Parts: sequence; structure tokens; C-alpha cells
Amino acid sequence: MFNPSETTTVLIILLIAIGILAWGYNRAKSYGKLGILAWLQSVVLMAPWLLFFGLFAIGIYVNLVGILLLLVLSVGLYIYLGKRLRFESKDAMLRQKNAEYLKQKEDKYSSQSSVSTSSSETSEMPIVPEVLPIPDEDLQLIRGIFGIDTFFATETISYQEGAIFRGNLRGEPDLVYERLAEKLTANFGEKYRLFLVEGTEGKPVVIILPSTDDPQPTTLAQKNLALVLFVATIVTSLEAGGLLLGFDLFNNWGRYQEALPLSVGLWAVLLAHELGHRLAAKRYNLRLSVPFFLPTWQIGSFGAITRFESLLPHRTALFDLAFAGPALGGIISLVVLIIGFILSHEGSLFQVPTQFFQGSILVGSLAKVILGNQLQQSIINIHPLAIVGWLGLVITALNIMPAGQLDGGRIVQAIYGRKIARRTTIATLIVLAIVTVINPGNPIPLYWAIVILFLQRDLERPTLNELTEPDDNRAGWGLLILFLMLATLIPLSPSLAGRLGIGG
Repeated sequence: MFNPSETTTVLIILLIAIGILAWGYNRAKSYGKLGILAWLQSVVLMAPWLLFFGLFAIGIYVNLVGILLLLVLSVGLYIYLGKRLRFESKDAMLRQKNAEYLKQKEDKYSSQSSVSTSSSETSEMPIVPEVLPIPDEDLQLIRGIFGIDTFFATETISYQEGAIFRGNLRGEPDLVYERLAEKLTANFGEKYRLFLVEGTEGKPVVIILPSTDDPQPTTLAQKNLALVLFVATIVTSLEAGGLLLGFDLFNNWGRYQEALPLSVGLWAVLLAHELGHRLAAKRYNLRLSVPFFLPTWQIGSFGAITRFESLLPHRTALFDLAFAGPALGGIISLVVLIIGFILSHEGSLFQVPTQFFQGSILVGSLAKVILGNQLQQSIINIHPLAIVGWLGLVITALNIMPAGQLDGGRIVQAIYGRKIARRTTIATLIVLAIVTVINPGNPIPLYWAIVILFLQRDLERPTLNELTEPDDNRAGWGLLILFLMLATLIPLSPSLAGRLGIGG
């Protein structure tokens, strides 16, 4: 038997998802074939759980084997569409550049030729299959920055509004980049940017792009959106505090003061997270956008989306910026959780069942160390700070998931490169889909999957020096914080909880 309220909820979620897809299609149409292909990528990733929930709403349950098969097919189609999208993008770029080149030649010729001869001469003008949008005089100067002791360029290829230079790297990537960038700046000032990256064939290449392609500052409309999300997150954090205290804020606005301490504690974690990012950005003299907070009724907030408004110099900087936020927010959350456990006593504000501590390996283990035999009781008295610390850890862990432009995705990209980061993004979405199917009563994995899919699935743009990897110490810290993310989000199995003495 299906609960009518659950079925109604599933139908509402399904309709919202379909509405989002329809909205995305309307936007994609204006970009032609490329837009439709990008939209189809979103569709194939969402299709398995859309099908599952649609069938569930009408009373048909798909077993786990069928769901896994759908997910495998979905990932295969996603990869295929990604290849088609890259091919079509390159083809469209070349057609556009050819058209611009021909138009420039025609305009130039028309200004220099008489009306009687322009038609015949224009018809004899050869069509260039690939053109370099960089002016010829600039291109010659750019070629002059290369040398046998830095980067020996052998081939020049049109790329977006700049050019790709293939060749052979003749030194350490960081030293080569520094010398090439100095020469480029000496010739052109801030007109062009130089990127040293790994090419499609796995060999180093140099990419030159105009500085007009730099990340753009946040617009006024985006700042207004950030303000709206900020206010909405204040409301949802108060609502989450009220729900923890056993009342609905929207039906009891007069009791907002009771929810205020929990809300303030949650905001302390959120602001610490943002402060960590900005301290790291200040160290590298980089600009960040205003934070776009993500409100949610369940836990108050999913954290915030923060864009880079500067080009990052290297992968070490990418790691430091991504790591600093969750590190500071996570440390504060962990300290608050431990203090909350220490202050817990008979008569504390919250009384929770012992099974509450089986929801996280990390939290359950800490609770066992601090609370000891109390966890064998059916009900445990918990100080409010423990709840705040746990919520902070969950928010931090969600942002460390290795996907797209989340902090975890940026950390993986910095340590292991873009290819591995793409794979972990797909794997994370698949895991979230499986968790949603196995535990449909918990909507957080579904909501977070939607956030990643529509807002954060793309990787960060390459750093200026993409070849030099972070040092081993940073790689170790990255693995540690990813491990703590798993320990926070993965629940204890009943057998392990029993061996730890959590629950009589």
C-alpha cells in the first residue's frame, strides 16, 4: 500500500523537475543545436530517477537492478552527448570565425576597390578553412616569446578568440610559465592571458586568450539575487531551528526568539566557511563574488555558491581556496559538536533517541567517546550546541562532495586534474541518485543532486599554470577532508553500532 501523502509529494517533485526541464528547453532553443545537446545531457542524467518516481507515483516499483541499469545507460548517453557537444562546438566556432574573417576581408576590399571591379575580385578571394582571430602582427610577436629553452612551438591552431600553440615543453612547468608570461606581458601588457595546460593528446600546450575573456564581476542583478537568497536563508534557518524545537515558525511567528540561538549557531558555521575562502583569496590577491546562499527547510541552508572573479594562477591556489572554507567551517562545527556533547546532561534541551547517533560514523564515534555508556539508553539528553555542530558538519560535508564546482570538486580538480574531476562528478550524481532511491524518505540527496546538476556540475576553468600540481602535503590534506566527508555522511550499520555500544 502507498501512502497518499507520499504519492502526492512524489508527484509534486516530479512535476517540479519536469517544469525545470521545460524551462531549460525553452532557454536552450535560443542557442540552437549546441543548446539542445547541453539540455539533453541534463535530461539523460535526470531520466532514471524521473522514471522511478513517475512509476512509483502510479504504484509501480522498479527494483535496484533495473535502476542500476537505467543509471548505466544514462551515464553512457551523457558521455556520448558530451562528445557530440564538443565536436559541434568546435565546428560552430570554426564556421563563425570563417564568416567573421570573410566579412572583414570583404569590408576591407570594398573600401579600397572601385564599384566596377570589387565584385569580380571578391569572387576570386580564397576561403580559409581555419583562421586565427588574433591579428597577424600580434601573432608574430606572440610566436617570438617561445624558445628552445622554454616551450618550442611547432603548430598554431585557432581556439575561441585566441590560439593554441602545440610543441615541446623544455623545462619545469612553473619556471616555463613564469618566463613566458613575463615576455607576453612585456609585449602586450594586460591585453592577453597565457595558459599552460595539458592538451587533448596528453601533451603540454600553450593557450593565448584575450583578457576580455577573464571572469566578469558580479552584475547588479546577480547581487540582488544574492540578497534575496540571503534573506531567504535567514528565514529557513529560523524555520529549521523551530522544527528542531517542535514548532512550525510560519504558524508561530511570535516564537522566533526561541529559534534564534540555533539559527545564530548555524550562521556562525556558514560565515566561518565563507571567511575561510576569503582569507585564502586575500593571500593570492584574488577576487571572489558575493556568496549565493542556498536556503532549505530541512537543515536551514546547503551553504553558498561563490564564484571566482579572477583567473587563478595555479592549481595550488585552487586547492587553497577550495580547502580553506570547509576546513574552517568544519573545525568550528567539530569543536561546537564536542562542546555540545561535553555540556550534555540530564535535563538538556533536546531528548533524542539513541538511533539518532547511528546516522553518522563520525558523530556516532565521537558521541561514544564522550557520552560513553549513556548511548545504551533509549533516550539521550543533548545540549543544543551538539545539534548546531552536527548541522554544521553536514553542511560542510555536502559542500565537500567531489562534484563540479563544489569545494570537493575543486579539491579533486586541483589534486588530480580535470579528467578525474569529471569522473568523480558523474560518480557523485549516480551515488546521490542511488541513495535517493534506497531512502526516498530523505529528500536532501535529491535536492542536492538537483543543485549540482543545474548549478554546479561544470568544472572550474583551467588555472593559468595547469601543469604544476599541488605538493604532497596538500594532497594529503585533501584526502583527509574527503575522508571526513564520507565519515560524516555515511551512517553506522546496525551491527557496527551494536559493537560500539550505541543502542542497547
